[in-house]
Amino acid sequence: MKIKGVNLGNWLVLEKWMSPALFYDTDARDEYDLPRQLSKEVYEARIKVHRAEYISEGDFVRIRAMGLNTIRIPIPYFIFGDVEPYIGCIEELDKAFAWAKRYGLQILIDLHTVPGGQNGFDNGGISGVCKWAQSREKIDFVLDLLEKLAERYGRHESLFGIQPVNEPMNEWLWSVAHVQDRYPPRDPETAAGSAGISMGFLRWFYVEAYWRIRRHMPEEKAVVLHDAFDLTAWKDFMREDCYKNVWLDTHQYLMSAEGMGCEQSAPGYIRFIMDNYYRQIEEMEQYFPVICGEWCLFNSLAVGHDTKGGQTVLNGLEGVSRESMADADKKDLYRALAAAQLAAWNRGHGYIFWSYKLLTDTVNTAGWVGWDAWDLGRCHDFGWFPSQREV
Repeated sequence: MKIKGVNLGNWLVLEKWMSPALFYDTDARDEYDLPRQLSKEVYEARIKVHRAEYISEGDFVRIRAMGLNTIRIPIPYFIFGDVEPYIGCIEELDKAFAWAKRYGLQILIDLHTVPGGQNGFDNGGISGVCKWAQSREKIDFVLDLLEKLAERYGRHESLFGIQPVNEPMNEWLWSVAHVQDRYPPRDPETAAGSAGISMGFLRWFYVEAYWRIRRHMPEEKAVVLHDAFDLTAWKDFMREDCYKNVWLDTHQYLMSAEGMGCEQSAPGYIRFIMDNYYRQIEEMEQYFPVICGEWCLFNSLAVGHDTKGGQTVLNGLEGVSRESMADADKKDLYRALAAAQLAAWNRGHGYIFWSYKLLTDTVNTAGWVGWDAWDLGRCHDFGWFPSQREV
């Protein structure tokens, strides 16, 4: 079965650009900042209302009606409510499993944040900080957490699998990506010593996580490993027969392709997809089932200017407030890019779109033209993304 899925981004792990109003009356940049800038009462009220309203049973009905079969749910490391000052969200994940069972969907649990940060991104929970892998205490916390998740959900009929950590930043990419320039740390002292994660450490961690998860999760459920932004580096990993049902997850965005020199034109994007995504996925399918666990239709051509790798007005980059393409031309572009990318992902074992919805007002808020291409619901309703019901 091909995976045809969507991420529930910004539900249990917050991203400011996806829901700016949640950060109202603060200059908080991420989930680490927010509870430290609001009173306990206001923070708890905002989070509880957000979680209750952002995703509900009706969303699972709609996802199923779109023809999708899988939901990837990013979760925070404080999901069990054992880390101050955050509020746990295990009850929301329980509800998601009940809805998934009712509507015939499967769930990939994605540990999206870890204490100390694994990449320095705002979506890692703490901007500009990447120190998790340097602390044995924090590493052990994550391994214990993964085992608790496997014990709770490992035999649930709607579980597809568990992803031990999202987007760990490898050493090379940390050295060239200038993450702390794009996501400045709030406290330089906290960020001091941040560094990329070695592939040697990550291989060790993945093995440890695999066995901790497998204590409670049967072999028919998948352990899904993010490629640490280096898809072809894993050919010699977990080749022994003792490792069962291990999948490789790669995240591929056209905005990242632009940063690698992809021409910002429809032919340029399609050529890049064919020359890179097609080839690499087919190559790695010899070793693992491969999914593209994050991708979307967003690109600078549709925005109307170079977004410098998808930087928003929140990154200090001036956005565009007037459409540069006619609706029909934009639809043609998005449909062509959707078709090319879907063809690439289907050379592997499928895809999971980022993300299901945004609460960003891309019409009335200056600088956000083009960002609705991250919202699968809008893409589906506008006819930019083909219905998957008959695919």
